[in-house]
Amino acid sequence: MTELGLYFSKKSVNRSDVSRKTGISKTRLSELANNEKTKFRVDELYLIALAIDVLPSEILNEVCKNLTLKNDN
Repeated sequence: MTELGLYFSKKSVNRSDVSRKTGISKTRLSELANNEKTKFRVDELYLIALAIDVLPSEILNEVCKNLTLKNDN
């Protein structure tokens, strides 16, 4: 499960509702939630945030929490 999938679970997000509100297919939402290699676009992030009534930055922080900058040493 991806960080987005974990976020959906933690927030009890109904993917069918998100799909209906955003136009993002349930298949695509499942890919985003379950496949680590699937990348999502900023427009998808924004629409998902609108659909679940959170700030896009909340989702972005959750999804990208494991990213770090390279050490220049």
